[in-house]
Amino acid sequence: MRAFVITAPGTAAVEDVPEPVAGPGEVIVTVERAGVCGTDAEFFSGHMTYLHSGQAAYPVRIGHEWCGTVSAVGPGADPAWVGRRVTGDTMLGCGHCERCRGGKQHLCADRYEIGIRNGWPGALAERLPVPVTALVPLPDTVDATLGALVEPGANALRAVRAAALSPGDRVLIVGPGTIGLLAAAIAAAGDAEVHVLGETRTAGVWTAADLPDLRWDAVIDASTGAGVPARAVELVEPGGRVVFIGLAARPSEVDTRRLVLKDVTATGVLSGSGGLAGTVELYASGRVDPRPLVAATVGLDDAAAVLAGGRRPEWGAGPKIHIDPSAA
Repeated sequence: MRAFVITAPGTAAVEDVPEPVAGPGEVIVTVERAGVCGTDAEFFSGHMTYLHSGQAAYPVRIGHEWCGTVSAVGPGADPAWVGRRVTGDTMLGCGHCERCRGGKQHLCADRYEIGIRNGWPGALAERLPVPVTALVPLPDTVDATLGALVEPGANALRAVRAAALSPGDRVLIVGPGTIGLLAAAIAAAGDAEVHVLGETRTAGVWTAADLPDLRWDAVIDASTGAGVPARAVELVEPGGRVVFIGLAARPSEVDTRRLVLKDVTATGVLSGSGGLAGTVELYASGRVDPRPLVAATVGLDDAAAVLAGGRRPEWGAGPKIHIDPSAA
């Protein structure tokens, strides 16, 4: 089958690779659509932390935002999965440790991450092996574009849940990328007053120069700015909540004295685990429709140019690019 393979920083190609074989408790998914994100770009550039910690190594087959149809099952997997449209969790725990048994498989020390960690192949390919335990069914009302947006949407949903917003609460979301804009849409669907802060003034986005002096009941940092976490703690209302889901390239410093003296609750969010089914429900109901975030859908042969930052003039303004592995 065809798959996109990164072999070194800045070097990648579509290759013919062996067909995946479903192991015990696994299925094979024929990939319908896959998204690329900042993590994938870091693998392409060579800056991804796992490449330097030993948790990933070239060659890498990326892609952890996906949807598709189950085309085969392995030993012990229910044959009824065949033909079902699905998406799934990126985080694949060992299933035996205390964290996995406690429902925290995304924190398992020995976890695989699809297309990211410990060599599990990703979804920028025609087919993908996935454990049954990671699958999330998709209803017909969730099309391919929405299906490949479930994983980032689940990250955003967990961030919004951590912000503990009540109707009418005012939330500031820093970082108008895919996760930030998904969090904004999800918070708005819960009747929060939503504001977005970015580096450039655009419709619906404030900058540091014109951000209004308002009470922020919660602040969600979905940016990559190393100085944003400290600024979020400064901005949030005493007794409020700060949620960190963005990662900077260098360490971020927060003065814990501000956290204590303002009685602020601070939460970090890793992955969409636990938020996938809720995101599917939001999309299926129409309460959140993030399809405008997708600027274009291209084939595997265009993936390298996308990861290098290339954008065609005819593409939309959305931050997300999708890959259709079946496209010529």
